[in-house]
Amino acid sequence: MAGVLDSVDSRTRLVGENRLELLMFRLKGRQVFAINVFKVQEVMRLPRLTSLPHHHPYVVGVTHLRGQTVTVINLAQAIGLPPLADHKEANIIVTEYNNSVQAFLVGSVDRIVNMNWDQIMPPPRTTGRAHYLTAITRLEEQIVEIIDVEKVLAEISPYSIQLDSSLLDEKLQEAARQMEVLVVDDSQTALNQVRETLGFLGLKVHTMTDGLQGLHLLKQWADQGVDVPQKLLMVITDAEMPEMDGYRLTREIREDPRLKDLFVVLHTSLSGNFNKAMVQKVGCDDFLSKFQPQALANLVQEQIRLRAG
Repeated sequence: MAGVLDSVDSRTRLVGENRLELLMFRLKGRQVFAINVFKVQEVMRLPRLTSLPHHHPYVVGVTHLRGQTVTVINLAQAIGLPPLADHKEANIIVTEYNNSVQAFLVGSVDRIVNMNWDQIMPPPRTTGRAHYLTAITRLEEQIVEIIDVEKVLAEISPYSIQLDSSLLDEKLQEAARQMEVLVVDDSQTALNQVRETLGFLGLKVHTMTDGLQGLHLLKQWADQGVDVPQKLLMVITDAEMPEMDGYRLTREIREDPRLKDLFVVLHTSLSGNFNKAMVQKVGCDDFLSKFQPQALANLVQEQIRLRAG
């Protein structure tokens, strides 16, 4: 398990197949947690840490890995559990989200499992940690809780959703009020940021929380005789979602003659190299890193400009 995980080529083999790989681990106790392997760079025993003055309560220190300083976050504490205090047998999971590298302090690391996205379900509302879960699944009669890392990171270092109003074209905003966008994302944190950015531009926003819901809505409109590519300026979809991921959603859109001309943007926290490989494989029109509202606004305004003529 230790060491750097697979290359871009080997890790994109599941793209478009509605499959994912999960890294499973425990914090303390028997409960199993997981995150998507796509975001994981490395798993290793806890190295020597350097304490930081005035650090966030969830941050246990920093370490130096491969020429860079990496913040180490006590994941148990970050999701509302008692902090992992016994570090003797602890490990760290080094991850990359939105071009930012950080590590999560965990207990034991179990294994990597390959699953279908249709085996991944939204968390039940009754679970106490639903606020920090993006999904759940069942493996060998045990519930596996998939952590919403974007939510965790947003609480430690809040994402900026401010737009530079000087870069917004007022004429385009007038045209935007007649246009609609579909946003598909299972992370409420990401969904809120996109909705606010698009709302500021004046667009009508439809939202769905997984790819299957999004596809059903698109096909429902098409079945009703709606010219969906004309109705929607674009579809903005997350990559990782329960039921159906964004890659499979894009493939399904491209294979439906009523939908194939939709402009589809992959909106993801994966790194640039992975995005480029995946966009080429499934046929997205563009990709954007999450939590970059100005880049999102720029792309949307360009499409408004093309649509308005």
